[in-house]
Amino acid sequence: MILVGLTGGIGSGKSTVSALLAERGAVIIDADAITREVQLPGSPVVKELADRFGAEILAADGSLERQALANIVFTDPEALKALNAIVHPAVGREMNRRLIEQRTTDHVVILDIPLLTENPREGLQGRIVVDVPVETQIRRLVAHRGFDEADARARIARQATREERLAGADFVVDNSGTPDDLSPQIDRLWEWLTGLDQLPADYEPITPKPNGGEKQSS
Repeated sequence: MILVGLTGGIGSGKSTVSALLAERGAVIIDADAITREVQLPGSPVVKELADRFGAEILAADGSLERQALANIVFTDPEALKALNAIVHPAVGREMNRRLIEQRTTDHVVILDIPLLTENPREGLQGRIVVDVPVETQIRRLVAHRGFDEADARARIARQATREERLAGADFVVDNSGTPDDLSPQIDRLWEWLTGLDQLPADYEPITPKPNGGEKQSS
């Protein structure tokens, strides 16, 4: 197994890069998708969230009202820490389970983690950063995802800065142009990925604890 992280700010087009890597044969472990899975109605995570934040964060069918929860944690750092302490371990366990399934293969495994800069993982062989200027992020969020400009800027401000992401990058994909501009970069990226050494078959995933602190294995 070859194991590399993929990250990028909101509106950077990270999902596009992830999909193009999947087309080339990469196994994608998507932190956002796993987060949605562990928050399905009736899950232990949803029950714990309701116990902590109140039944008003649940819809009538038992699903999570994400906006209601976001409204609670948006301006309350302690509430955000509590949210992370509930959700992150469940997501980490599932990511590690999928990694362990892959460790005896020769696959390129991509950990697609939006907040990889904020919450680094040990044991990665490299980090891919999908990069665009901040104003491009804002324009895309407004045009394609229905954000107003103030909300787009606020969400970007809550993430690591562009400079912080780039400082930790081993490979940068410039996604500020057209799909035609992206294609040759993905070709070079795939060549780089497949040239990395295979990890040992007994590789043991290590993930950070929520909200910082000592690292923990699966």
